[in-house]
Amino acid sequence: MTSRTIATKAYGPLSVHERQLITFPTGLYGFETHHEYALLDSETPPFYWLQSVDDETLAFILINPYVVVSDYILDIPEEDMVSIGSPAADDLLVFATVTIPNDRRDISCNLQGPVIINKEKRLGRQSISLDQRWLIKHYLRPREGRDEC
Repeated sequence: MTSRTIATKAYGPLSVHERQLITFPTGLYGFETHHEYALLDSETPPFYWLQSVDDETLAFILINPYVVVSDYILDIPEEDMVSIGSPAADDLLVFATVTIPNDRRDISCNLQGPVIINKEKRLGRQSISLDQRWLIKHYLRPREGRDEC
């Protein structure tokens, strides 16, 4: 496998293997013009980085939603799975984007908009869950007296 060096927000210049490069044909919500990303392990498990290959300032923190909510169910439109090649279960990666505010207190993840990746074809897509139980802001450390969004 070949590798290439990309500029990253978290680690500076970094050599990534071809298998880490993921194409998002329709981009991510709000970032539709960015299509090429690298999926990187974080130095802080269980998090990952989704780093834009073309814009070092654009990176997302990801987490496996099953780590956050053990009974999480991926329920998305079938056409979204088809758009990434209808991967077998072993080839499907599922993530939630993480938001870390400046004060680092109310860290949340978006369970309503999962990021799905076909690791065999290296194709990804952000989808919208059909299950309304999952929230856009699912707090990783819920505090008393605060509603989830």
